[in-house]
Amino acid sequence: MTVVTISPKFQVVIPRAVRERLGLRPGQQVQAIAHGDRIELIPVRPAKALRGFLKGIDTTLTREGDRV
Repeated sequence: MTVVTISPKFQVVIPRAVRERLGLRPGQQVQAIAHGDRIELIPVRPAKALRGFLKGIDTTLTREGDRV
């Protein structure tokens, strides 16, 4: 676990290992979400980048009679 410091301007530097693992680039946007007592930064990805992310998902499930 890497510890980062908040600057006087409330800025943080995302460690290199994390940037590389998530493929973050300079200027890329992230969503900042307060979740309980922590902050989550979620990379904003263009819709085109999401194409095929559900490939291989198991769609065979039992549905209720009124949902068929």
